[in-house]
Amino acid sequence: MVGQSKRGGNGVSKKTAAQQTQNTEDSYIVFSNAKDDATNKKASSKASASKDGVAENPTTGEDVPKKPDTRKLIGGASWTGKLPVNILSEHCQKQKWEKPEYTMAKSPEGFSSMVILKAMNPKTKEMSILPSFKLPPTYKHLAMQSTAVEARHFAATYALFRVCSMRNMHMMLPPNYRDLWKGGFDELKKEDVKDGKGWMYEADPFAAKHEREEAQALMVKKREEREKQRAREADQPMGPGVPKLNGGPRNNMRGWTKVPKVEMGKRTRVQVEDMVRRHGVWNPHAVVLSEFQKRNILNELVELGFRKSHIEEAADECKDREETLEWLLIHVPEDDLPRWSLPEGYVAGISMASGNIKREASIKRLSDSGYAAEICETLLDKFDGNEAMTAEALQNLLFHDGEDENESLLDISGLAVGSKSEGDEVWKEELETLQSIYGYRFRKISSDTCQIELEVPRCKNSFVLSIRKSSLYPSTPPIVSLSAPGLPAYIRLSMYRQVISYAKDNLLNQPMVFNLVDWLESDIPRIIENPGKLRDVSAAATTASEASQAQTTKNRKSLRRRPLPIQWRPGNNESMKILSRSRARAETPQQRKMLAGRQSLPAWSLREAIVKTVGENQVTIISGETGSGKSTQSVQFVLDDMIQRQLGSAANIICTQPRRISALGLADRVSDERCSVVGDEVGYAIRGESKQKPGITKITFVTTGVLLRRLQTSGGSTDDVVAALADVSHVVVDEVHERSLDTDFLLILLRSVLQQRKDLKILLMSATLDAGVFERYFNDTASVGKIEIRGRTFPVDDYYLDDVVSMTNFNPGSRYGANDEEATNNGQSVASTIQALGMRINYNLIAATVMAIDAQLGSIEGGILIFLPGVMEINRTLDAIRSLPNIYALPLHASLMSSEQRRVFPPAPKGKRKVIAATNVAETSITIEDIVAVIDTGKVKETSFDPQNNMVKLEEVWASRAACKQRRGRAGRVRAGKCYKLYTRNAEAKMAERPEPEIRRVPLEQLCLSVRAMGITDIPSFLASTLTPPESMAVEGAIDLLGKMGALEGDELTALGQHLAMIPADLRCGKLMVHGAIFGCLEATLTIASILTIKSPFISPQTAREESKAARAAFAPSQGDLLADLAAFNAWLDQRQSNPSYRTLRSWCDTHFLSQQTLSDISSTRSQYVASLTEAGFLPVSYNPSSPAASHLNAHNNSLPLLRALIAAAFNPQLARIEFPSTKYAASISGAVALDPEARTIKYFTPDSSRVFVHPSSTLFDAQVFPGAAPPVCLAYFSKIATSKVFVRDLVPCGGYAALMFGGRLELDTLGRGIVVGGWLRMRGWARIGVLVGRLRGMVEEVLRRRVDGGTWGKEDEEVVGVVRRLVELEGMDR
Repeated sequence: MVGQSKRGGNGVSKKTAAQQTQNTEDSYIVFSNAKDDATNKKASSKASASKDGVAENPTTGEDVPKKPDTRKLIGGASWTGKLPVNILSEHCQKQKWEKPEYTMAKSPEGFSSMVILKAMNPKTKEMSILPSFKLPPTYKHLAMQSTAVEARHFAATYALFRVCSMRNMHMMLPPNYRDLWKGGFDELKKEDVKDGKGWMYEADPFAAKHEREEAQALMVKKREEREKQRAREADQPMGPGVPKLNGGPRNNMRGWTKVPKVEMGKRTRVQVEDMVRRHGVWNPHAVVLSEFQKRNILNELVELGFRKSHIEEAADECKDREETLEWLLIHVPEDDLPRWSLPEGYVAGISMASGNIKREASIKRLSDSGYAAEICETLLDKFDGNEAMTAEALQNLLFHDGEDENESLLDISGLAVGSKSEGDEVWKEELETLQSIYGYRFRKISSDTCQIELEVPRCKNSFVLSIRKSSLYPSTPPIVSLSAPGLPAYIRLSMYRQVISYAKDNLLNQPMVFNLVDWLESDIPRIIENPGKLRDVSAAATTASEASQAQTTKNRKSLRRRPLPIQWRPGNNESMKILSRSRARAETPQQRKMLAGRQSLPAWSLREAIVKTVGENQVTIISGETGSGKSTQSVQFVLDDMIQRQLGSAANIICTQPRRISALGLADRVSDERCSVVGDEVGYAIRGESKQKPGITKITFVTTGVLLRRLQTSGGSTDDVVAALADVSHVVVDEVHERSLDTDFLLILLRSVLQQRKDLKILLMSATLDAGVFERYFNDTASVGKIEIRGRTFPVDDYYLDDVVSMTNFNPGSRYGANDEEATNNGQSVASTIQALGMRINYNLIAATVMAIDAQLGSIEGGILIFLPGVMEINRTLDAIRSLPNIYALPLHASLMSSEQRRVFPPAPKGKRKVIAATNVAETSITIEDIVAVIDTGKVKETSFDPQNNMVKLEEVWASRAACKQRRGRAGRVRAGKCYKLYTRNAEAKMAERPEPEIRRVPLEQLCLSVRAMGITDIPSFLASTLTPPESMAVEGAIDLLGKMGALEGDELTALGQHLAMIPADLRCGKLMVHGAIFGCLEATLTIASILTIKSPFISPQTAREESKAARAAFAPSQGDLLADLAAFNAWLDQRQSNPSYRTLRSWCDTHFLSQQTLSDISSTRSQYVASLTEAGFLPVSYNPSSPAASHLNAHNNSLPLLRALIAAAFNPQLARIEFPSTKYAASISGAVALDPEARTIKYFTPDSSRVFVHPSSTLFDAQVFPGAAPPVCLAYFSKIATSKVFVRDLVPCGGYAALMFGGRLELDTLGRGIVVGGWLRMRGWARIGVLVGRLRGMVEEVLRRRVDGGTWGKEDEEVVGVVRRLVELEGMDR
């Protein structure tokens, strides 16, 4: 009861209680039948007063009790708050529900009430009524109350708990109800949640009710569909297999009629099954399913037609429902699989006939006993066709579970077939006895074999037992086999195993057939009901036994040498030696001369301020204009200060630069200023090239990517990153304003390191730095200091487009311009010229400007720097100015080799003027001493990314004003200069102040992979802490794509993902190279990856586009664009080796529409990729493609089907499904002949069902037929472009097994229609094919895992890779 004891049972109390059921909660009337019953009335009144807090009324002559107050009855004498009924009513009103209704019931134990809630849909006006909130029987006693009033309040409290248990509503309740809330009600909820009834406590019970009704309706619908499906299958006259549903009420084949088929040859399937059972790993992490999960899996898979005992065995070994289903499809024999999982037209027992009829008959008799036909065939050949010895060997194999197979076979093969023995006499007498016992049920087949018809109760099957005398009978059991139509083979094998075990334990050395028959007749029903585990008979039921215990795979981190922490002890021997060398060097004339030059820089005057700020703060922000010396001097100030404080041995300064040329130029410049050679005190490290000496080099200029690689490969965790920088005293991040992806990533890592490394100093430097942004970013974790250095640039005069046109008298119709008279005569005005020029780059105008500047300078020395957006624009500019007299033209961009980039620094040859055509690499960090004029086109090429449609564009856009200011400053580094801006003042005003951070305009897959490779699981949260967080949609899309590519599985990094994280390349190119090394075609994939990185080597002149496309297609007809490019590159290599003459090679390239420069760039990129793979540990340091040690890496470079499959694997999910039209036929003399479809009738669809079109430039644009053992199922594409239509480019066709092996997640269609890849690509095929391919995928992952762990190429790896290679080359066929 709630706050009171049970009432007495006198008549008055009963009548009062009865009356209470008819009154509201504030009505309490006491009836009495006798005036003189004062005692009873007093007792009742007192009891009521003491119990309910109601005082007697002395104003009347009778002791009539005053009606009790409900508030005190429910809440107690001191309660002033709200009552449960009122609280519930208010809650319903707030939720816009109807007023709660109460039921009331009376029993000998008291009163009980329940609440009914209703809600009306405001749109449909439909009333939704919930079932009354009823306590379960075990808690029913809580609901029994002494009065109806209390029962109603109890019911209201329980109803409140059902809809508000997640809130602190109990604090508003009276004390007794508050205790119920936190006591009995809370315990009840825990029990309900444990039993899967958490839905009962949803805050919106009406929504929960609606969801449950929908779920129940869906379950009923699915159950009805399965029942209808089984009924339709039962009506099919064709036997097992996929049912044909034509003419039925519902067509389950909708969407499956035109999909391609995948098949697997018998020998291939046997080989794959054998390997999967030997090497496959189930449940590698030893996940244990709960009983609840097992029960759900059991119920679901029983519905699909599997045996209960099989499901229970599988659930004990597997980690989830999907793996349990796969286990069943692999292990359950074909004759016991559900009908939906069998291939079309499947009939058990069918085999190909051969010329040896006797051999085939023996194999059929042996396999009819239940043994696998492949094992029967192998053993029969082993025993030279002796069927008796083969049968005995099969039984020994079954009983020993394959463990003693070789020994058993040797023992059998060594037995003499000849002499009569005592066993023969025993056998002969036993046969006579058996014939007299069983009569007509007994049949003698031969002297060694007989048959007995069994009488098995409660079984519909007929059983005929065949018994063959064993070689050592009765010392060993006879050979037994059963004929039982309709009984699965593995159940019969289980019977053999158990009956032989019974004989070995109880019947040896005596006649035993009668006892065996008796045992079988009594135990067969039990075995059919529970046949035991499939593993017990797997040795004889399949071609290979499976390892009893799966090995658990573990991720092992490679052991890397970690640097030792800095020893901050001044005055040690090494520090004193460094100080001594520094003082001696300072006295040299060369050093004094260099020092004088340094002192003239603006940064020198702030030397002490810089050193002091760096010493007092963990983070120092240095902003300085172009020419101030911040990049070259700041690091030297810090180093010299440490040397003077006798801490030289502790100094290790790393300075990051955004580009290779910046790192190289600064290393040269600073080493010259310190009178040392590069690689000693000052060094550099860029990708593929390094000059530094551990312990000797104190300042190292590196590209940002190199430092990131060092941190990423440190081990992963924050502690590992801290340890990777243990020997670093200062990290300088230069040109931080550019906000590249690598820079923003590095800043996140450095900010986390600062929390643990209080002695580490960070310097952020830039010319156009927004210091406030960076100060706020680091303020939370470290102290921040700021230094601003004024520039020492010489005056620079600006000339805009109108000035340039006037200066050059440029006429768009001529090549270089016109003189004043011509301009006047032609009526040309500056405005009309600017209008005619438009917004595009005019290379004739650039040439005219160069010619005008050269004329103005005359004999004055000085170079010209031209800023252009890309490599193509640089080449066109160089072509335009090379014909000018006295011009020494050079390119400068990031794709050039380091040696080619360095050519821009020395002076031009005598009598020549240096003209450098550069991208934005020349904006910052490098100083080309003799530049006196800058020509700025105002353009830059930027990558933009649209996360909504996953489209990447490299667009030519206007540069930012900050970038243009940097470009302008290049002209005033050494003397007064001029900047010629090939854009108007109005265009400059519309430019953005600063460029958009790269993290917000590029795909984030590589960044997300790098983050995950460092051990960070919550990638979105980590990236949200960047200086400018990327869009959440872009991050989610990148993570999703990594999952589809196979780099992530859930939150875990796969072995492929670990490899890709270590290779500095586009993820698709990296994946292609990794698979190329695994599958033996490394050189080919290196070339293809380089082509994708650079571009196709083919050129397409506007006047000869069709000829160019024909030349490209001729290299690899119908094989796809990339394989044609690969063949062209290989042909170029052959030509270069056989024809060293440049003119001959150039002529050959022109004939085949190939670009000599692009082919050279591809060759250079290949070398860089080899270096990257070697640096990542994926290739040996001494890799040479022609060496025997690398033969396995390049044995299959010429396998075009394999290359197509690996390209598709790298591009996934960028696949387009091919939909061929219906086949048309033409009449011929020999009959109807199928016609190839027209190219325009072949359709292509992406995973989102959007149609795409082959780009006209593709070699497959007119394709009607495709190569391969079977028609391809999809096109793999590298890029998608939206113009008038959505086109796909860089195409390669791929077959069904390429999609199965390397596509998205595999799903089995449980209606028997086939396999679904990645949730969208459908293929008709046997369900077991999908499972086998899925297990092969896991084994390929293990091959990659072993490579990550530093393992060597083993026999198992070669076997797995070989099987996968043959599958994709032959499309699953045997040959």
